[in-house]
Amino acid sequence: MSRIRQFRWDDYDLVTDVWRQAGAEVITRAELEAKLERDPELFLVADAEDAIAGVVMGTYDGRRGWIFRLAVHPAYRRQGLATRLVAELEDRLRALGCPRINLLVLPDNDAGLRFWQSLGYLPCPDVLCTKPLTTP
Repeated sequence: MSRIRQFRWDDYDLVTDVWRQAGAEVITRAELEAKLERDPELFLVADAEDAIAGVVMGTYDGRRGWIFRLAVHPAYRRQGLATRLVAELEDRLRALGCPRINLLVLPDNDAGLRFWQSLGYLPCPDVLCTKPLTTP
């Protein structure tokens, strides 16, 4: 059984492998450094012996929690790891006083939407807007 724990830098290569295997974009070290300065306790991995079986990243801005990058390596799927990762992240957000958690699911991700709904997350008709910023 995998153990859920906080991300460590020596996990980075294994975590990027999970993201790649799951078809997710890999977060660069520089982006991750900035995230870990804010709330490192909200970046969790499922540690399976000499591998990382799953990963989830959360953040809390003082008003809302967000879940990003939930991924489970294909070799470890259908074992409840995603549910355990989300439950641990929810517990940590709850302990910080977080009143609500948001996440994004791509419109064509039917399996993802079913998974999140099975955990009590409800679709909202909000429109996502985004703007990439360049650094000076």
